[in-house]
Amino acid sequence: MRINGDWLLFDDDILRPVIRGEILTATGAWQQAEFLVDTGADRTVFSAATALKLGLESSDPRERISGLGGAANCVLVETQIQLTRDTGSKVRFRGEYAAVTEVDALDVCVLGRDITELFAVVVDKPGDLVCILSQRHRYTIERD
Repeated sequence: MRINGDWLLFDDDILRPVIRGEILTATGAWQQAEFLVDTGADRTVFSAATALKLGLESSDPRERISGLGGAANCVLVETQIQLTRDTGSKVRFRGEYAAVTEVDALDVCVLGRDITELFAVVVDKPGDLVCILSQRHRYTIERD
């Protein structure tokens, strides 16, 4: 399985690795979302703006998550994330995901190790490649 991503130019003029996907909303529709591929993130986290669009019931906002930007309040939501394989077929991940409650805490969703640990993660800026691989897809490292 191969799921391709892209290098996306953010508002601060920095290119970052993202994978585009969809998140299941409370109404059963799929909400498009961009996920920052963060190899250091322990879990997948939705931005507050995305969480608002999802309309999902959540846990009490007593949880806190932290990263380089500091700590932020979050809630937990149960839903599905859908990513598109290179073949065009979809793969779904069901689970409980964190969603920050403060708009300024996170400007993009983060794809964390709760999903990425199922894959080999390739983030290669010089090679212009962002993808996650598993099953019959492999990569090799060669010396010129």
